[in-house]
Amino acid sequence: MRDDGTLDDPCAPSSPTTDTEDGTSTERTTAATRLRAYARDLTGRRRAQLALATGVVCCLGLTAVVQVRNEDADAATRSASLSSSELAQRAEQQRASRSLDRTVAPSVSASAQPAPASPADPDTSAPARKVAPARPTDPAPVAGLDEDQMENAEAIVRAGRKMGVPRRGLVIAVATAMQESNLYNVASGVLPESQDYPHQGVGWDHDSVGLFQQRSSSGWGPVGQLMDPEFATRQFLSALEQVPGWQRMRLTDAAQAVQVSAYPEHYQQHEWRATRVVDAIVPAGR
Repeated sequence: MRDDGTLDDPCAPSSPTTDTEDGTSTERTTAATRLRAYARDLTGRRRAQLALATGVVCCLGLTAVVQVRNEDADAATRSASLSSSELAQRAEQQRASRSLDRTVAPSVSASAQPAPASPADPDTSAPARKVAPARPTDPAPVAGLDEDQMENAEAIVRAGRKMGVPRRGLVIAVATAMQESNLYNVASGVLPESQDYPHQGVGWDHDSVGLFQQRSSSGWGPVGQLMDPEFATRQFLSALEQVPGWQRMRLTDAAQAVQVSAYPEHYQQHEWRATRVVDAIVPAGR
C-alpha cells in the first residue's frame, strides 16, 4: 500500500505520469507522432516533386529524341534528294562525255566539222611529201674480192646498166678489169699527173691508167677522165659494142678485140669470177 494518498482516490490515473522539464511523456509521444507524420508528408511531397521532375525530364528527353529523329529523317530526305540530283547530274555529264568522244575536238561541234573529202576531191592544202626511194644495200664482196675491188666492180656494172648494155657485156667488162688492173684504180708512174686523182696503186705499164689500163696517148681520153671508173667503163663498153658479133664470142676474144693485149688468152680465166660478181650485184631477173 502506497503512502502518497492515492490508493483510495477513484479519480486517480491508472498509470502514474512523470513530469519532466520537457513535458509529460504523452506530450512527447504526440509530438513524435506528429513529427513522423510531417516527415512522411514531406517525404511524400518530395517524392511527388521528384516524380514530377522526372516526368518532365522524360517528356523533354522524348521530345528531344523525337525532334532529333525528325531532323535526321529530314536530313536523310534531303540527302536522298541531293543524291538523286547528283546522280542525275552525273548521268548528264556521262552522256555529254560520251557524245564528245564521237567528235574530233571538244571545242568543235558535230555540225561544225568539215565533211570528209571524197576521192574525187583530194585535199590539196598541203603538198604531198616525196619519199626518196630506198638505196639498195651494197652487196658483200664475193669471189675473193676485197671491198675496194667490189666497189670498183659495182661502178662498172652501174655504168653499163645506164648504157643499157646486156648482162654479157657487164661480165666481159668486169673480167677485163680483173686482168688489166686486178680491179684497182691504178695511176701511172710514168704520168705523175694521174697521181693527182684518187687512185689505189701505181703501175708502170707505159702511160696506162685506170681500171682498164687505157692510154691517153692512144686516144682513149684525157688522163683525169680515164682515172674516173665510170668514164673508163663507158669508153670500154662503147668500143666493145663496135665489135661485130661480140655477144656470141668467147669472153677472151671479145675482150682482146678491144684491148689488143700481148696476152689474149689471159682474160678467159676470170670469166667465172666475173659472172659471180655480176650476179651478186645484179641478181638474175633484174
